Formats: sequence, structure tokens, C-alpha cells
Amino acid sequence: MKTKIMFVLSLLFGLMFVNAGLNKFFQYLPLPDDLPESMLKVTEAFTTIGWLMPLVGLFEVIGGILFIIPKTRALGAIVILPIMVGILLTSIVHVPSGLPLAATLFLINLWVIVEHRAKYVPLITPKS
Repeated sequence: MKTKIMFVLSLLFGLMFVNAGLNKFFQYLPLPDDLPESMLKVTEAFTTIGWLMPLVGLFEVIGGILFIIPKTRALGAIVILPIMVGILLTSIVHVPSGLPLAATLFLINLWVIVEHRAKYVPLITPKS
């Protein structure tokens, strides 16, 4: 049962990031009308830096695909972690109404990292 829940959550999580990443390239989703002024300024600043949003989008697509595939899910969780931290902090500072979704996604990402913690041990274990 736990593996089925993990698969469904990972599939939805990964697809959400693939969609968000593709949107950074093709801009097919409109900005919500009720965005706070501070968030509009942040979005404008990020888009002024021409290479930033495509780079984030690329990592969202790659991380999302890796997250969906069970064999590469641990790597996908690490690739998406810095983006997820940025989403969480942006929700806390600029758009508190998005905090429940951001916190839920962050917890799913942490759950996957904890479930695959044995795969990360060789990265932090010093060789003798």
C-alpha cells in the first residue's frame, strides 16, 4: 500500500513540476489575477534576467521526470529540493495563500528523500 501511495504522489508531483517547467518555456498558463503586488515585482525581476526562468524550467522538467521514475526518484528529489525551498520561501514571504500547497509538496519531497536516504549515504561518507 505504501509503495502505491508513493507512486501516485510521485507521479502527480513529477507531472506538476514537468508542467511548471514547460510553462517557463511556452508560457501557456496565465498569471493569476489575484497575485500580490510584491509577487508581481518578483516575477518581473526574474523574467528580466533572460536566462534564469528557462534554467529553472529545465531543472523542473528534468527533476520532474526523474521523480516519476522509481529508479531515479532519489536523484529527482535532490534536483527539485532547491526549487522546492524557493517555492516554499516565496509562499511564506509573498503569497501566504499558496503556503498549504507549497508545504504539502515540500513534505512529499522530504518523504521521498527520507525513504531513499540510504542512497545518499555514499555521497556524504568520507572514503578512507
